[in-house]
Amino acid sequence: MRVIEKNNKRLIRSWSMFDWANSAYNLVITSTIFPAYYTAITQTPEKGDFVNFFGFEIINTALSNFALAFSYLFMALLLPFVSSYADVRGKKKTMMMFFTYFGAIACMGLFFFKLETLELGVILFGLAAMGYIGGVLFNNSYLPEIATVDKQDKVSAQGFAYGYVGCVTLQMICLVFILQPAWFGITDPSVGPRLSFLLVGLWWAGFSTIPFVALPGNKKSAVRASKKIFRTVIIEYRIVWRRIRKMQRIRRFLPAYFFYAAGVQTVMIVAAAFGAKELQLESAKLIITILLIQLVAIFGAFLMSKLSGVFGNIKVLMLVILVWMGVCVSAFFIRTEMEFYMLACVVGLVMGGIQSLSRSTYSKLLPENSKDTASFFSFYDITEKLAVVLGLFSFGLIEQFTHNIRYSALFLSVFFIIGCGLLFRMLRFNKVMTL
Repeated sequence: MRVIEKNNKRLIRSWSMFDWANSAYNLVITSTIFPAYYTAITQTPEKGDFVNFFGFEIINTALSNFALAFSYLFMALLLPFVSSYADVRGKKKTMMMFFTYFGAIACMGLFFFKLETLELGVILFGLAAMGYIGGVLFNNSYLPEIATVDKQDKVSAQGFAYGYVGCVTLQMICLVFILQPAWFGITDPSVGPRLSFLLVGLWWAGFSTIPFVALPGNKKSAVRASKKIFRTVIIEYRIVWRRIRKMQRIRRFLPAYFFYAAGVQTVMIVAAAFGAKELQLESAKLIITILLIQLVAIFGAFLMSKLSGVFGNIKVLMLVILVWMGVCVSAFFIRTEMEFYMLACVVGLVMGGIQSLSRSTYSKLLPENSKDTASFFSFYDITEKLAVVLGLFSFGLIEQFTHNIRYSALFLSVFFIIGCGLLFRMLRFNKVMTL
C-alpha cells in the first residue's frame, strides 16, 4: 500500500483529471445536450409537453426531474453503506472504478434513446446519474489525503477548473456533430445528440484511467468486530456517525449546505429547460450559453479560493449565496434573450466558486489524518443528494401544478435564504471564522 505524499503536484494533477473526465457527464447529460434533445423529442403537437411514461401522463421536464430525484434519493440511502464497506475492506478505489464505469456504460446506452424508447432512455438517464454520484463521493474523499489544510481550497478549485475545461472541450467536439452533421454524412438530426451521449461515456471511462492509475488504494479499517461484512459495515458507519455528532462545526455546516445546495444543484440542472420553455431559445444558443457559463466558472472557482484566504470560507459562502438569491428572483422576471445571457454569466461566476469552496470547507472540518475519509465524505454527499431530491421534486411539483416554470425558479430562493441564515449562525464560533 503506497503512502500518499500530500501536496504532490503530479498526484494532484492526476486526481484533478477525474473532474476532467466526469464533468463531461454533468455538462452534456445533465445541463445541455441531453435536456435540449429530451425536450425537443418529447414535445409533440398531439400532447404538447405531456408524455406517456408506463401509462402515466406527466409533463416532460417534470418527468426528467423526478427521475433524477429518484436516482439521488436511492444513492443517498446507499452511500453510507458503500462508503463504510470501502473503508472497512480497503476498496475505495475499486468502488470508485465500479461507479465510474457503471455510469459511463449507461451514458453509452443513451445512444439508443428516441421517443419510441422513452422508458429505456429515462431509466438509463437515472442510472448514469447514480454512477456519477458514486464516483464523485470517492473522488472527494481523496481531497484531505492529497492536500494539507492550507492547500485544500486551492486544490479543490483546481479540480473544478480541470472539470470545466474538460467538459467544454468535449462539448465543442459534440457540437461539431450536432451543428454540422453533413460533414459526416449524417442525415438523421437525432444522430448528433445521440452520438454525443456515446462520446460522453467513452470520455468519462477513458480519462478516468489516469487517476485510477495514480491514486493509491486505502488500507482496511481497524474495525474487526465481526467476520460478517454487513455487520462490520454497520459498525464502521456507527463509529463515523458518532464522531460527526460530536463535531459541532460539521453538525452546523451540513444543514446549511443542505439548503443552499438544493438551490444550486437544481438551477444547474434546469437552466437549459428554463431557457427553452420560457424564452424559446434554440438548442444551439442554449448549449453555447452553458459553455460560456463553464468558462466563467473557472475564473469563479479561483476567485472564491483567493477571497476565502482573505475573508474566510464561511463569509465568502454567505456572499455567494446572496448572489444566488438574486439569480432566482431575476429568473422570475427576465423576458429577453439578452437578460438570459447576462444572468447566465452571473450563474457561471458563482457556480464554480460555491462548489469548490463547499468541498474544501467540509474537508477542513474533518479530523486531521483521518483514515475513514470515504465514510466522512459520504455524509457530505448524502446531504447534497438529498438536497437535490428536495430541489428537483419541489421544482417539478410546482411546475406540475402551476404549469409555470417561473414560479418554480422563484421558489428556489427560499432554499438560499435558509442556507444563508444557518451559515450566519456559524460565525458565532471563533474557530469557524478562521476557515
